[in-house]
Amino acid sequence: MKEYSVVPNKDVTGWYVKIEDVAPTDLYDERDQAIAKAEEIAQDNKPSRLSIMNQNHEVEEERKY
Repeated sequence: MKEYSVVPNKDVTGWYVKIEDVAPTDLYDERDQAIAKAEEIAQDNKPSRLSIMNQNHEVEEERKY
């Protein structure tokens, strides 16, 4: 199962989409944009799991595809 995550950058001015918790793929200004892109990638690569982090890098939500 592939792992994807949406995490804030260190000063929470942007959001990264990460694949397998390695180097981030893209930086987005809005959290919702990052979540939408991560969902798209996760759905295209089933089976997969998407973890959405909050500002404190705590898992806020997990979605499976």
